[in-house]
Amino acid sequence: MMATLLFIIPSGKKEGEKLMDWNKCRKLQWNIVLLLGAGFAIADGFRTSGLTGILSDGLRFLEGAPTLVIVPVACVFSGVITEFMSDDSTTTLVLPLFAELARSVEVHPALLMISGAVGAQLSYLFPTGSPSNVVGFSTGHITIKDLVATGLPLKVVGVAALTVLLPTLGSVIFGMDNKS
Repeated sequence: MMATLLFIIPSGKKEGEKLMDWNKCRKLQWNIVLLLGAGFAIADGFRTSGLTGILSDGLRFLEGAPTLVIVPVACVFSGVITEFMSDDSTTTLVLPLFAELARSVEVHPALLMISGAVGAQLSYLFPTGSPSNVVGFSTGHITIKDLVATGLPLKVVGVAALTVLLPTLGSVIFGMDNKS
């Protein structure tokens, strides 16, 4: 629906010109659009097939674990998934999963959900992780080896920073001391 609006909304540059016309549309790199859409389809498939329940059961070992274990596990869990799906699709998948898991392991939902959301944004290793990765990779100047060599240290630093900051500063900002 939003894409259709581009064909209706005037551009404001020329009389009668719209934001999008068929000539501009034909020049779009549809492989990028399809790649991002595939990530959303995978996330929906996870939910409808019951795979999210299986994943949630696999994370039940976090019950009673200290915060310094819960945060990196949740962050790495979503960080691994996000390398194979877009970061938005991963967030769509893991946030409901982590909200339910927080209730069952009796921790504050923000602890798992923030860890999962930030972990999903640490998508640096493969082209499918984020639109910017796809665009860079599609130029042909950036290889997967380049993405991994640059992205892995960024991912490790991101997880480490979140592991330190969320239990300390996060508990003050989000009031995660209680288990509501």
